[in-house]
Amino acid sequence: MRRRVRFLLGHEPIELEAVDPTLTVLEWLRRHAHRRGTKEGCAEGDCGACSVIVAEPDDEADNRRLRYRAVNACIRFVATLDGCQLLTVEDLKAPDGALHPAQAAMVEQHGSQCGFCTPGFVMTMAALYHQEPGPPSRQRIDDALAGNLCRCTGYGPIIEAARKMHATPGATTHLTEREAEVAARLEAWRDGATFSVGEAGRSFISPGSLDQLLQLAAQYPEATILAGATDVGLWVTKQHRVLDPVIWIGRVPELSTIDETEDAIRIGAGVTYASAFERLATLWPTVGELNRRLGAEQIRHAGTIGGNIANGSPIGDSPPWLIAAGATLHLAGIDGRRSMPLEDFFIAYGRQDRRPGEIVEAVTVPKPETHSTLHCYKIAKRFDQDISAVCAGIRLRFDGERISDARIAFGGMAATPKRAERAEAALTGAPFEEAAFRRAMAALAEDFRPISDMRASAAYRLKVAQNLLLKAHVERSTASELRLAGRREPAHA
Repeated sequence: MRRRVRFLLGHEPIELEAVDPTLTVLEWLRRHAHRRGTKEGCAEGDCGACSVIVAEPDDEADNRRLRYRAVNACIRFVATLDGCQLLTVEDLKAPDGALHPAQAAMVEQHGSQCGFCTPGFVMTMAALYHQEPGPPSRQRIDDALAGNLCRCTGYGPIIEAARKMHATPGATTHLTEREAEVAARLEAWRDGATFSVGEAGRSFISPGSLDQLLQLAAQYPEATILAGATDVGLWVTKQHRVLDPVIWIGRVPELSTIDETEDAIRIGAGVTYASAFERLATLWPTVGELNRRLGAEQIRHAGTIGGNIANGSPIGDSPPWLIAAGATLHLAGIDGRRSMPLEDFFIAYGRQDRRPGEIVEAVTVPKPETHSTLHCYKIAKRFDQDISAVCAGIRLRFDGERISDARIAFGGMAATPKRAERAEAALTGAPFEEAAFRRAMAALAEDFRPISDMRASAAYRLKVAQNLLLKAHVERSTASELRLAGRREPAHA
């Protein structure tokens, strides 16, 4: 079915038919919609100058409400806005000229310096304003603004503006008064049908069901399967790849669900980090803390755990803890489904056990067991917005004060996310004593032969991985499982 991409720009209906499959929201806004308040800084989802708000009906709300999410316009493709409302900085001011509370607070606190990054900050703050019922905590502000960079280092007044915006008189009625109307219109656009748009012979295809997706994946085995575009977007903006066709899974309802049983949680491949970790953090607080360091909120509102697995990166943040937790990966194709332990999916660098026409459907994660712990660690040069040098997941089961089972996985230590089998053997059956962990630390040198690159040397990687094992012992011994290095307090307890 060929139909137009339909979305609201503010409250203006937009329909696009002839559109480049990988045209970004940022490029469309600046070149086609002539809205130049949204800026380009890094073109890779790091600086936040391009931040906009994407609003969608909140399926969990009792009445017709919208869920507002700040996202990076520079790496999101405009065709993925189908069925959404797009808000830019130009939409915040009321028709009578009154400023949005986020804008008014920035003015009152002198939060703008050079001004280049200001629209992105304001949009992130506005999303936070509509998400929070009252003034956010300093911790919440820090997490929300972690994806926005101020080149003039004007964070003091910007943070103060975010703290005071709920108490700042402003105009929200032009957004909130029409919220039910917008939600109803967007809901009416959810037709569940496959649609295709394109330009110059290239196609962007959006299936409306899992069966349609599997048919398309079989028909176009070389297609780029697109989820949140937090990786694929950089193929376009940095590597200038020409992708054709692009198959987007964002409208496949079967891939956007979280199903829970007594023993496990099944997370669809289209579930965003933000939605997945909202639930996972209640079960494993350390996983919630790791999520705070996975990109920034703009990235977590778009990226998916399924995409993080499917791209097979050896430094992906999700696979190590998922492997340690004993996760099972589910693949689907037109000829049927199959499942495997997650660690078996990664064969070699750039190679995964995914057949032509297969897609990652979901991952199932066992719930925490009694007398077990799961430790998650990310080592990077910055607390926020940085790629891992080493990422670790360490799950220990106990029988009294003896370790009955150990599952340990690392990212950044090999060509794929990989279990530390010799270190596991050194701990399994051993008493919970430092000596056992020292033996496991020595065994890591047999499990891994890391490489040196721009992020870390091989010697550093091995030493820090060994120290993370010791850290797990210290944390359980002192009952301080959530201690973090740096200025931030844990958000999950």
